[in-house]
Amino acid sequence: MSSSIPAAKKKQLFDKLKKANSDFQKIYPGDRSDRQPVHTVYGGANLFKHDSAQVLGNRALESFKTYAPDFISFGKIFGLEGINEISAKKSIAVISKEYEKLSSEQKKKHSARLSIEVYNKVIKKLQSEPIEDFRIDFEDGYGIRSNEEEDQTAFQAAEEVAKGMKKKSLPPFIGIRIKPFTEEMKERGIRTLDIFVTTLVKHTGGKLPENFVVMLPKVTIPEQVSTLVGFFEILESQLKLKKGSLKMEMMVETTQSIMDSNGENPLLRFIKASKGRCIATHFGTYDYTASCSITARYQEMNHPVCDFAHHMTKVALAHTGIWLSDGATNTMPIGPHRGAKLSSKQLKENAVTVHRAWKKGYEHIRHSLWNGYYQGWDLNPAQLPMRYTAVFAFFLESYDDAVERLKTFVEKAARATLIGDVFDDAATGQGLLNYFLRALNSGAITEQEVLATGLTLDEIRGRSFKKILENRKK
Repeated sequence: MSSSIPAAKKKQLFDKLKKANSDFQKIYPGDRSDRQPVHTVYGGANLFKHDSAQVLGNRALESFKTYAPDFISFGKIFGLEGINEISAKKSIAVISKEYEKLSSEQKKKHSARLSIEVYNKVIKKLQSEPIEDFRIDFEDGYGIRSNEEEDQTAFQAAEEVAKGMKKKSLPPFIGIRIKPFTEEMKERGIRTLDIFVTTLVKHTGGKLPENFVVMLPKVTIPEQVSTLVGFFEILESQLKLKKGSLKMEMMVETTQSIMDSNGENPLLRFIKASKGRCIATHFGTYDYTASCSITARYQEMNHPVCDFAHHMTKVALAHTGIWLSDGATNTMPIGPHRGAKLSSKQLKENAVTVHRAWKKGYEHIRHSLWNGYYQGWDLNPAQLPMRYTAVFAFFLESYDDAVERLKTFVEKAARATLIGDVFDDAATGQGLLNYFLRALNSGAITEQEVLATGLTLDEIRGRSFKKILENRKK
């Protein structure tokens, strides 16, 4: 049967569509497959040393072992699933011994499973890689100081980073936060960046640390981003750095970064102004809530105004490949009493304070994860235990169910299937795939545990459930 559409007309229309589809794909290439850190630790630039990650990790581990000495107390602090079903008549040693003798299937049904598995994972994480990302802070965490003092701090911080590169003591991700590009602060911001980068490459022979970024805070207009990119280009040229090697992040912490003077969300324009150099946005909980006139007592990560900003940011930047990070809990898990000779009453008061702060931060992080924000800030090493507890528990709680659902779904090659009382379709398959990607990247599960789904690591990291099914059909 002949077509009523002339071939030339068809080609002309499809050529236009091809260009439009191509332009769309450039803006929305999809999520990045490389590792995203689960947190960023912000620390004052004046305090940064080449071994800060190890020092802070040791403090975190000490706090964890002091206030969560075993998996039973640990599970009760965070209210982990199954903890209240554990027999009080059995000792911790007996429960541990019994658990280790169980088969994999039997462990899944044990009441202590989540507490034991998460507890061990948190200890291992604090021992091996306590900090994933560190931001050397020249803004809020550093404050306003004399130009001479900030100049000197920028020199010293760069020297410490160079030393850390040589000694391999830096965390996997690292960067600096400069002051904002407002009229009042722009000169100071760029001066610190210039001194820091120039000093660093001088000491390293022209090299930057892996995953190095520059954080630009309080972004309100695209020109602030494009100006930073312009300075990046100058620095790369002057210091003979590879073009495009300087990357940036930006803070979303003002109402104007969510809704501009035209009543539009400007975030995608900010990203375009970066010319491909912006890799992430970080939410500033307390600046943003303050800009919404929320009083100090209610400036919390789970406040509805923060949820609104999160959803607006996610809708604006979904599938662009830009990482999104939530903010921080500012309630510190630090006891009120210090010193070596504390009374039993003081020790108990310290424990109550730390446990309350841990649980609060844990719930905040869970709220972020539930909203699809898989990264956040930490401000103190004592917060690291609650960070990893929340992340690991969040993923491990649903691991067995996710394995069964994804494995069955793939085996049936895209035919909708009923598993238990949950009906799965292709969109759910992509959601399950996203779960394993995030769980693997966070360290909550191992590569071997991913393979239990019947998928290969390449298929998981390909990030497309549709492509997995298409390839398997072939």
